[in-house]
Amino acid sequence: MNIVLFRDSQVRAMESTVTNAEKYFGRFCSLLAAYTRKTARLRDKADQLVKQLIDFANTENPEMRATMRNFAEELAKVQDYRQAQVERLETKVVTPLKFYGPQIKQTRAEIKKCKHTRNNEIKQLEKLEKLRQKSPSDRQMISQAETSVQKASADASRTTHQLEETVDAFQTQKLKDLQKIFLDFVTIEMVFHAKAVEVYSSAFQTLESYDLEGDLQDFRAKMRGVYGHKDARPRRDTAPPAAVPWSRPCQSAQSTMRSQRKEEEASEDDFAEEDLEEDLRGWGRDSIHGTRTSKSEN
Repeated sequence: MNIVLFRDSQVRAMESTVTNAEKYFGRFCSLLAAYTRKTARLRDKADQLVKQLIDFANTENPEMRATMRNFAEELAKVQDYRQAQVERLETKVVTPLKFYGPQIKQTRAEIKKCKHTRNNEIKQLEKLEKLRQKSPSDRQMISQAETSVQKASADASRTTHQLEETVDAFQTQKLKDLQKIFLDFVTIEMVFHAKAVEVYSSAFQTLESYDLEGDLQDFRAKMRGVYGHKDARPRRDTAPPAAVPWSRPCQSAQSTMRSQRKEEEASEDDFAEEDLEEDLRGWGRDSIHGTRTSKSEN
């Protein structure tokens, strides 16, 4: 009877191993499949973002347009790597976990078979004990019952040994596969993130080198209707030159002075006609002094 109890504990331990594998591998498969689907949806949303960035870039000034297009290209590269990540997760992580469903069912069938032989052994032992208690003198019936018990015990021992080998192989393969699956998972994630960091670094430099002032100057020039100038407004500390169009009061004053000079010259000519000889000498002296004065003033 002790050997029966030992076999029963063996079967329970092996069944517990398979039950835990079925429980947690099923959860791993479900969660990692959802993880892969979420990653694929993230890729799709990022593709939509890339499209919107390009559309937005076409509405902006040259500097922002170039920056957004370059940034969109870098973001699209990341999504190419993410697509590869999704495909590798599906192939190397999710699919191997799915294969454990049939393996677990097959192992459970072996456990069921072993339990059936164990129950038959227990049943034959109980029958023998009852027979010994009711008919201890019936040696023929007791002998037949003992033979049945020996046969049932042999079957139980054989099936238990077979089940032990099956579960041992299952456990060994399970541990190896679990190690490989999560090594592949980590490798896939590392490769993706390493590539993504490289591309995102380039995208960061693209955004950081954006010429904000250049775009603002272009925008302000368009707002004022002036193109090709950095600043369309005149500086307040710069005085306009004398010949600019808005210096008309100065030009009017100069015209008045020229008119007065013409009138004075005309009066001098009239005075010269009355006394030509005297006035010519006086006019010559005055004109020489006036010319020097004029030079000295200049």
